[in-house]
Amino acid sequence: MAAAGGARPAAQMEPLPGEATFTIFVRGTDVGREQVNLTRSGSQWIITSTGRLGDFTLNRFELKYAADWQPLELHVEGTQAGKPGDKNSQRQIKLETSFAMTTAINEITQNGVTSSKTDQISARTVVLPSNVFAGYEALAARLANAAVGAEIPTYVAAGNEVKVTVKGIGEEAITTPSGVVNTRKYELLVNMVSSSAFTMTVSVDQRARLARVDIPTAAINVVRSDLAGVAARTLTARNPTDSDVTIPANGFTIAGTLTRPPALGRLRHPTVVLVAGPGIVDREGTTAGIPILSQLAGALAQQGFLVLRYDKRAVGQSGGRSETVTQADYAEDLVTIVKWLAKRDDVDTRRIAVAGYSEGAAVAMLAAAREKKIGTLILMSAAGTTGADLVLEQQMRELDRLKLPDSEKAQKVALQKQIQAAVISGSGWDTLPEDVRKQADTPWFRSALMFDPAVAMTKLKQPILIVQGDLDTQVPPHHAEKLAALARARKKGSGPVEVVNLGGVNHLLVPAKTGEVSEYSHLATKNISPEVASAIVAWLQKSQP
Repeated sequence: MAAAGGARPAAQMEPLPGEATFTIFVRGTDVGREQVNLTRSGSQWIITSTGRLGDFTLNRFELKYAADWQPLELHVEGTQAGKPGDKNSQRQIKLETSFAMTTAINEITQNGVTSSKTDQISARTVVLPSNVFAGYEALAARLANAAVGAEIPTYVAAGNEVKVTVKGIGEEAITTPSGVVNTRKYELLVNMVSSSAFTMTVSVDQRARLARVDIPTAAINVVRSDLAGVAARTLTARNPTDSDVTIPANGFTIAGTLTRPPALGRLRHPTVVLVAGPGIVDREGTTAGIPILSQLAGALAQQGFLVLRYDKRAVGQSGGRSETVTQADYAEDLVTIVKWLAKRDDVDTRRIAVAGYSEGAAVAMLAAAREKKIGTLILMSAAGTTGADLVLEQQMRELDRLKLPDSEKAQKVALQKQIQAAVISGSGWDTLPEDVRKQADTPWFRSALMFDPAVAMTKLKQPILIVQGDLDTQVPPHHAEKLAALARARKKGSGPVEVVNLGGVNHLLVPAKTGEVSEYSHLATKNISPEVASAIVAWLQKSQP
């Protein structure tokens, strides 16, 4: 992201009216659609939509603004489905809001019972009702004329007003079958009233229309239909020797990018396959605006390595389905890629390494246990405990940061344990909310919770390098030592093990001050530490034949 965001045009950009359809993903699973229409009627902007999000059906949404984006009135009508088989459990929900300059008067109706609520708001606040994403069209229009540091008041209808601050602005181009869509990606800090701040990104196209919303803390991605298809791909800064490849898999194809060494001094090259982390992350491994894997690929290629990075199954330009995918499926795809590489004339089959980042490290371990052509393993920012234990550890850390009472912490941890037990066992859902099950009860999440590096490590014989940032707060440094202990306890004859601790480096492998997730949007540099590539190169040179 640009540190200063660049100069803004003197003339105010106005959005181009028209229709758009958005797909809503939660934890990578398609959970709904929303059809949005933005119109201009005289001196008013009118946003309308219908759609579905899980068991919530949006029958009517209409939000009116004045020409200067002062909100005028809001109408929301929807149906919240109840438990299956209960015909009387559907809830009719209606929200009517009228706005004065600094006041919002709400009438909320649920199953015929109406209540009123009046809130104080700021002038020209952006209205974002819960469970509806059409309102983000107004935020996109406001952001199109905002610079870094701008603060935009945002009102959660019938709730509280929060302050949204623009922390960074970057340019992003996305190639689609219809051409290239140029967008501005706004890194936003949302300052909540009763809880800690969080970051999100909103992408706005050249027409000042909403292109995408990403809320990492809630694992929510809202993507416009023309940008959500497998043929759409973000054009990040490419390495000079990049070339795109297509790899046949089991019933679909895997799309990737091969980065070659700049000098053609040899016919066959030592090769590294990079495996991305969790979520809807493409081959570049872009997180918080940082293309982690494409940067690493370029650095390794400069040192004489052939490097492949790829879109995961059902992500980017790769085919396959996401609904049933597990870590084992991702590992199967990785094995397919390694076998494909081994048939190439420019690959030294004796020196094929796999480098997994974050959850990609688990996938790399599963694949290495199955495929002997994987000669070396590199585990970056990797967990040394089961996925279930890591989730609980991350939750406890966040609860400590919120400084909640011990009783409330215990309740939240108990709930998380109950959810995880239900995911793993497949039973116990009857005591949990249905929306929780829809989000958590997926094959991928079950496989992630159940992955145990202690079990996986016993099946590995490869030399192993563990790369860990000392400021990693998502997967803290003690995980590297746990992984190393497991690797060193393997049977006699297994490869050597080395741990490289990178001082002042966070989970993204980027130099940082605190390592906190809230720092990601305003890091001093958007480049991974050069020590990452240096450590990998030094290790491969001494561990490979």
